[in-house]
Amino acid sequence: MRKDNSEFKTSFSSEAGSFIQNKDYFAYMELDDVACWVVVKGLDSDQEVKSAELAVKGILEKFIEKPSMSRLRIKKYIKNAQEILQVQSLRVRLKASIVMVVSDYSRMICAVAGNSRFYQFRNGRLFYKSNDQSLAQGLADKFGFSVDINRHEERNNLFNYLGKPNDFQPFVSKKLKLMDGDVLLLCTSGIWEEVSEIEMADALEGIKESEQYTDILEEVLLSRQKRIINNYTMVSIFADKIYQENKKKKLKYIKIIAVSLFLVLLIGGSTIYYKVKEAKKIAEVTAEMFDHEKTGNLYFQDGNYEGALKEYSEGRNAAKKAKNPIHRNLLAKKLRISQLIIDGDKEAKEENFSESVSKYEKAKGEGKLIRDFGTEVIEQRITNMDAVVQIGESVKEGDFRFEAEDYNGALSIYKKARKKALDISYSGESNIKLKMEEAEEKIAELKKEQQELKAEILEKNGDRSYDRQDFAKAIDSYTLAQEIFQETDLLAKVLSIERKIMNAKDKLNPPPRIEPVAPPIAPVIAPDTTPTFAPATEPVEENQLSDDGT
Repeated sequence: MRKDNSEFKTSFSSEAGSFIQNKDYFAYMELDDVACWVVVKGLDSDQEVKSAELAVKGILEKFIEKPSMSRLRIKKYIKNAQEILQVQSLRVRLKASIVMVVSDYSRMICAVAGNSRFYQFRNGRLFYKSNDQSLAQGLADKFGFSVDINRHEERNNLFNYLGKPNDFQPFVSKKLKLMDGDVLLLCTSGIWEEVSEIEMADALEGIKESEQYTDILEEVLLSRQKRIINNYTMVSIFADKIYQENKKKKLKYIKIIAVSLFLVLLIGGSTIYYKVKEAKKIAEVTAEMFDHEKTGNLYFQDGNYEGALKEYSEGRNAAKKAKNPIHRNLLAKKLRISQLIIDGDKEAKEENFSESVSKYEKAKGEGKLIRDFGTEVIEQRITNMDAVVQIGESVKEGDFRFEAEDYNGALSIYKKARKKALDISYSGESNIKLKMEEAEEKIAELKKEQQELKAEILEKNGDRSYDRQDFAKAIDSYTLAQEIFQETDLLAKVLSIERKIMNAKDKLNPPPRIEPVAPPIAPVIAPDTTPTFAPATEPVEENQLSDDGT
């Protein structure tokens, strides 16, 4: 076991300085074959959530699961801490500066994000130092030693840190060989701002124990007698004896690695193909996730919470497929807020106002966890609840009048209640509108019945006038009755009255009577009684012959 065949001594000091709360945190773990030391300085203002502690525990949690000296694995340790801070950034954005060292007792790797530092001393001299990820460090890299990073006003202006929303890029060194007697120092800005590198090296003179070293550095810090002392943490690791590698065993490992590398290259083509395919799929799902979230936000802004609920649900499912826990949790919270608003509106519509307010309060609390999402809308709903109660009471009064068949009174109350509902965008407005329509229908039915009754009375008056043979008055009554029946769409009655009008008109204006005319009598001419005489002729004897003998 490497640990048993090496000797590493660790000592630390972490104090709040002039402040009540110490936002620094340190922890380490020495396993049989590998060890890990982590120092984190909290940079945020959250007084309840301890970002430094969360980060350290997040790193060591993953380290215990898979302890390794791999640079890729170390980046995953840090990435886990990064994700934890992002998820826990509910009230404010959690931020922290980290320095960590992982060692197999013969070599080491240091990692930095922010301006917490790592120093390696060998033979009493500074051998290696990490670089800050700050604007001051950038200026020093550009202009050389003309910039004193420890005193520069931009030394805390970091371009990379734990909790950064985008493009988080921690520095992870190559594997650095250790030697017997090396001294490693991890510290936060509270130390290096006040204790110079020369003083750190000088303090090693004649020192054999790590505890003595941290005590001396703390004395140097406090000797400055500053009015305000910031939180500070320092960890010294004395590598009195490192693990000696077995060269034969190392050669064996090299051969195994060579064979493994050959096999990897042999099957690497297919692996790369599937990795590329998987990456493409994740990219597509991620784009889908953002599309659903964007659409859901638009629906939410428009007050379409049902639509927002559906989009957030789809987006959360896409986040799960994309293995994006941050957006998965974010969309889950938006989903819950939308559902609580819908439930609150439903309770308000059913006039369960106390339950409605409870739902809104829960939604408001959830919204505060993600940058006051939807809180303005929710607070407006809570504020409007008094008006909603008044509307509910008015509707009840309107219902009472409706049941008492005072439809005009009910309609008047419903109209006032609906106006209030529209003013506050009350979701129960549509229900009030339906009640208004019912009241209007009842009023219309009553008016129709009144008109029909009036028309029937006019028809009866017309019948009586007709019976008295006052046909002109009967026609007037029938005409008025017919107009009313026509307005009420009683066509059968319209036709019936039309026949009565025609009969009355016939009686009032009968057609002229035509007397029958006798045919003319031909004149009678009296017969002529004067006797007529025929001229006298001689009698002809029978068988008398003519002159010619015939």
